[in-house]
Amino acid sequence: MQISLDSPDGAYRILGHDNGVVRINDGAYSVSLIVAPQTLVTDWGPRAVGELSDRHMNAIRELDPEVVLLGTGSAQQFPARELMRDFLQAGVGMEVMDTASACRTYNLLMSEGRRVVAALIIDAAASG
Repeated sequence: MQISLDSPDGAYRILGHDNGVVRINDGAYSVSLIVAPQTLVTDWGPRAVGELSDRHMNAIRELDPEVVLLGTGSAQQFPARELMRDFLQAGVGMEVMDTASACRTYNLLMSEGRRVVAALIIDAAASG
């Protein structure tokens, strides 16, 4: 798992999302990833909602979020309830939306000082 900590200005910001590429600070990524203000995980893995597993969700939980934004590609698609249950039982908010919306919402919540984690699925078709 590739994790980068402590960006030069102290926070990872999403600068854009277009054609299957997410721009974060100085990098452009065409793979599914997890981003939080102080953490960037660029080998998260799932290329579609149907590929999400407990392993993927555990990688999100390890970041101790207050709220999770699950970007599900070009369209909003809900994962299996079992995958969201632990977050809900722990009182962690989970919002499911398309990836472009998750990118926009992440920056807003981050600017408010929230412990936000965006788990962004990049569509295989959109990036290839």
